[in-house]
Amino acid sequence: MSDPHRPGDTSPPDAPGAAPRTPERRTGANKMDDATLLAGLTPEQQATIHTMETFHWHLKFVRRPLFKIPIPVLFNRAGDRYVVVREDGTIDENPALKLRD
Repeated sequence: MSDPHRPGDTSPPDAPGAAPRTPERRTGANKMDDATLLAGLTPEQQATIHTMETFHWHLKFVRRPLFKIPIPVLFNRAGDRYVVVREDGTIDENPALKLRD
């Protein structure tokens, strides 16, 4: 029976074990430009990022944990390896970040 307060709602409820109908929120996220990503980073981090870009690494995103230093994450050209730039501009090749697929 349909709800009189929701006209046109004739779709059946989700079947058990089926994927939810909520759309993926991450797919429509706007890409940030480089200036926005670099904002708030230390001059040392920014210098390292610019140097790494000459070697075909690119700044993919910056994690900004609450009350902590931002963590820029760079990926290589193939996208199969990533590094983190520490606050002092040094590169951490084995970061302890957990990345989603």
